[in-house]
Amino acid sequence: MQTPKTRRFRLASSALLALTLATTAAACGGGDDDSSGSSADGVTTITVATFNEFGYEGLIDEWNESHDDIKVEQVKVGTWDDAKANLYTKLAAGSGLSDIEAIEGDAMPAILAEEGAFEDLTDEELDGRWLPWVEEKTLNADGQMIGYATDIGPEGICYRADLFKKAGLPTDREEVAGLMETWDDYFALGEEFVKKVPDTAWYDSSGGLAQAMLNQVENPFESDDNTVEVENAELEAVWADVTGNIDKGLSTTLPQWSDDWTASFQNDGFATMACPGWMLGVVEGNAEGVEGWDIANVFPGGGGNWGGSFLTVPSQGDNIEEAKEVAAWLTAPEQQVKAFAAKGTFPSQVEALESDEVTSATNAFFNDAPTGEILAERAQAVTVQPYKGPKYSDILQAFQAAVLRVDDGSQDAAESWDQFLTDVEALG
Repeated sequence: MQTPKTRRFRLASSALLALTLATTAAACGGGDDDSSGSSADGVTTITVATFNEFGYEGLIDEWNESHDDIKVEQVKVGTWDDAKANLYTKLAAGSGLSDIEAIEGDAMPAILAEEGAFEDLTDEELDGRWLPWVEEKTLNADGQMIGYATDIGPEGICYRADLFKKAGLPTDREEVAGLMETWDDYFALGEEFVKKVPDTAWYDSSGGLAQAMLNQVENPFESDDNTVEVENAELEAVWADVTGNIDKGLSTTLPQWSDDWTASFQNDGFATMACPGWMLGVVEGNAEGVEGWDIANVFPGGGGNWGGSFLTVPSQGDNIEEAKEVAAWLTAPEQQVKAFAAKGTFPSQVEALESDEVTSATNAFFNDAPTGEILAERAQAVTVQPYKGPKYSDILQAFQAAVLRVDDGSQDAAESWDQFLTDVEALG
């Protein structure tokens, strides 16, 4: 029998493999970043690959200061797309991955479909650590726990109170919340805003809006038996709203996570955005020195959860047990409370959610908003979790690419929708 280090793992989606191999050179430089292993002095180094902001910098320092035999190093990239390209290329190669790999929530169904590529992290001592609906996302078909959940992404609306004032709109967060309880309310308020402040868009990106709305659709791309069904009324309604409001000037039309999008935080580029807890740290970093940010305890249409991530342990690693120990420590309630304080990544652990540190948390950058209370209430408002089959991540990428084509004017909405259908069919 082949060992896990030499086995060529079956990929859950051949289309995803083709995509990631095509982007390897740009995203990964073709190198091997595996720096794990034991040194001559008996110290084991565990690498943790992350993306965006996990809030782990202080935690890793804390671990390293209290452990002489195991040291942790973070391998951090800017976006999940970068991380995904590296992950699948080295997964196919059978070597080169970090000891611990962070996985974005939308990609977990494909990860769970892998056979033998990731370690079973099941541990009776951790029973009940996570919210039940979060833990469910970590279990493969055999009931093995393949990932330890880090955060969840209950969504509120972040907004620039100073720009609202400029437009003659209320600025108090409770009043703002009352103005956007439905998507129709939100878009109508946006039309009013851009008429009064024409040089500023209403929201940060069409792609961000699309993701926020998809988070409220029960079966956006696949039925519960994994049949691909993208020609459905709810998805078509999201498409109509997202693309229709591009023509009205409500969107910046900038690709989310692009350099221009990042720069728009500094030049009054937009007034509102969908804000899961982990986005608070992104906003604060991109908008450093900009005053006026706040967050309202509301999400149009009800509740929504955007993202959340998981830590996995690839089977190709040399330090499996040490990696499991570090992953369990990083995702413990007391550590996730500290990560929340550092970057706003909202905990998925039951004890952390009930802690005073979370429920009483405020955020000075967001006008001292009671972010802990707001996000806790937003989490309670979540009533729909989109079904995510093995092709969810691939189809979502195709959908977002379709939105971008309308953003940049390369295709109109009808042409881009037809291209989306063709792209989905090509996934097989």
